[in-house]
Amino acid sequence: MPKTLSPEDIQQFREAMRRVAENAFATRGAQGVTMRELAKELGCSAMTPYRYFRDKDEILAMVRAAAFNRFAARLEAAAQSIPADAPAADHAVVSQAYVAFALDEPHAYRLMFDQIPQRGAHPELAAASQRAWRLLGAHFERLVAAGVLEGDAQLIGYAYWTSLHGFTMLALANQLPPPARPDDAPEDSRELSREAVFAQLLRMLWRGALPQRG
Repeated sequence: MPKTLSPEDIQQFREAMRRVAENAFATRGAQGVTMRELAKELGCSAMTPYRYFRDKDEILAMVRAAAFNRFAARLEAAAQSIPADAPAADHAVVSQAYVAFALDEPHAYRLMFDQIPQRGAHPELAAASQRAWRLLGAHFERLVAAGVLEGDAQLIGYAYWTSLHGFTMLALANQLPPPARPDDAPEDSRELSREAVFAQLLRMLWRGALPQRG
């Protein structure tokens, strides 16, 4: 007779599965991974995962939700480190935190945006994916309210996210100039680098939303 699982047992197994599944899904794609393979990589019997998850989709949803929550936490920490009325340039720390997360956790970032979470199918994933957007939305609402930026805060937020996501995916695909050498000054160096492209992108983004001084 199988032993009764404690909350700690369940959490331990789910976390171990999350670590194994994140790499498997990111490197082989959701369709290229089976429950049997995940069980083998985790070192348990083929049926054991079914004591903790309904199916592979539930495991994938858990992996993506955890990634979205880590991503949102990184953005939240950056946003809370600066006052809302600070100059626009000071708010670059949020953009830096966005890109840094993707470069630190490329597998997780790719999985996050692999597909749009279906409403109602996996509530935890839907909530986690909205957490980051709510953070960015509130961030730009504060900037507009403080007069640092001008325009529709939601529209600015979408334009910002779209631009950063494009930059990030190109960086992960190695389609941008290489990173600057440690002794370079990224924003001022004449040598094209990933950091120089990022700095130019931010200048262009902020310039389009700065208040018009008549």
